[in-house]
Amino acid sequence: MRNLTLLTDLYQLTMGYGFFKHGKHEETVTFDLFFRKREMMTYSIAAGLEQAMDYLLNWHFDEEDIAYLRGLKLFDEDFLEYLKNMRFTGDVYAVREGEPVFPGEPILTVKAPLIQAQFAETALLNIINHQTLIATKSSKICRATGGVGAVMEFGLRRAQGPDAGIYGARAAIIGGCASTSNVIAGQMFQVPVAGTMAHSWVMDYPTEYEAFRAYANAYPDSCMLLVDTYDTLRSGVPNAIKVFKELRAAGHEPKGIRLDSGDLAYLSKKARAMLDEAGFPNALICVSGDLDERLINSLLQQGARIDSWGIGTKLITSEDLPSLGGVYKLSSVIDENGVAQPKIKLSDNTVKITNPGFKKLYRLYDRENGMAIADLITLHDEIVDDTQPLTLFDPIETWKKHEAENFRVEPLQHTIVKDGKLVYEFPALTDVRAFSKEQLSKFWEEYLRLDVPQLYKVDLSQKLHALKIGMIDSIRQKNAKKKK
Repeated sequence: MRNLTLLTDLYQLTMGYGFFKHGKHEETVTFDLFFRKREMMTYSIAAGLEQAMDYLLNWHFDEEDIAYLRGLKLFDEDFLEYLKNMRFTGDVYAVREGEPVFPGEPILTVKAPLIQAQFAETALLNIINHQTLIATKSSKICRATGGVGAVMEFGLRRAQGPDAGIYGARAAIIGGCASTSNVIAGQMFQVPVAGTMAHSWVMDYPTEYEAFRAYANAYPDSCMLLVDTYDTLRSGVPNAIKVFKELRAAGHEPKGIRLDSGDLAYLSKKARAMLDEAGFPNALICVSGDLDERLINSLLQQGARIDSWGIGTKLITSEDLPSLGGVYKLSSVIDENGVAQPKIKLSDNTVKITNPGFKKLYRLYDRENGMAIADLITLHDEIVDDTQPLTLFDPIETWKKHEAENFRVEPLQHTIVKDGKLVYEFPALTDVRAFSKEQLSKFWEEYLRLDVPQLYKVDLSQKLHALKIGMIDSIRQKNAKKKK
């Protein structure tokens, strides 16, 4: 296993050294990991928690690491000796992988000694930002199919390096993909692998027919032929049908054809008619070639006859939104009496003002139909009473209010690590995918649609909102006095 302890930014170490020199390194703090509101990221699918915890609970500075840090000539030997023995000893609270989450919500909270919590920032963001981004893109793509055919993740060759390909495939499965072409990901995560043939197979033979026949001989019970190498309708599909008839005569049934280029709506409808007329109504039509959720939606609106989807570049790179924008911010310092003293970051940009304090995250569901009503961020010591009506209000435009009645409430964060020990059992990846699909089904379509979605309510409790406004006013008043 690679030692990724130094998967961090230099300033995490220089700040850690400063905390150490000033005796602040052991004070207990809380940090929240969340993403901010972005036009194209109205919801996300949380992912990457398992790998993030693997990093957190296995970091260790080996002799090679210490020697490298010594060579930077930034740290004294007392600090380097401290790092040799530093392990994560804190707590982690997080939403489960596959859970739909929304801007501003603490999807992961670290409570730990300051030097540990600060050092964890870069790697946690790197891992969770990436997998959450790809899981979200996968979710949008899979939802766009409307359940018409399975989605296969085909992106390894276009991913930004091996890790992005491997863990992007993992995240794509969480988001809804049924399989991946990535063999090492299939092995590592025990998920189905899928694939057909390349154009090079067809081009290597004297004729397209001979290429198809050779492939059918090799895979008589799983024959999926790529039909667009030369001419899809004049050559590819007719030759595929000819080979399919030979397969049937030998006691085998073909799997289908794949289209990788051209007008996929037109070609799929024509190919379907040709296959049906030839007596192969069960032969599948798989499509690939720079697809994403919007093109899929367009193809289906045009009546395309497609049974499965191979999605590569635009999924594995999340081409239209290549970063999640997750951040990790200090929210409280725990005093000697165990009381969380809230901290807040201010900005002229409202969206960058943080929510202070050690917090919890809840989701409200309608008791009658089981659908999600809103999410509520509270202080850690608050209990949401779901036996009484609850007034929800927009944290910024506070005049926008909603009276929630007849609801039940569920905490979204779960204890993952306690005192540096893993206390949560990570489910199989296919179970995470099923969980995510189930959770998404509890949201009305208007919150999830691609274009101009209705914004889902993420509100603050009255106690947390009052704390936030009070801290903002207090800090600004102090600054105003200093200017005078």
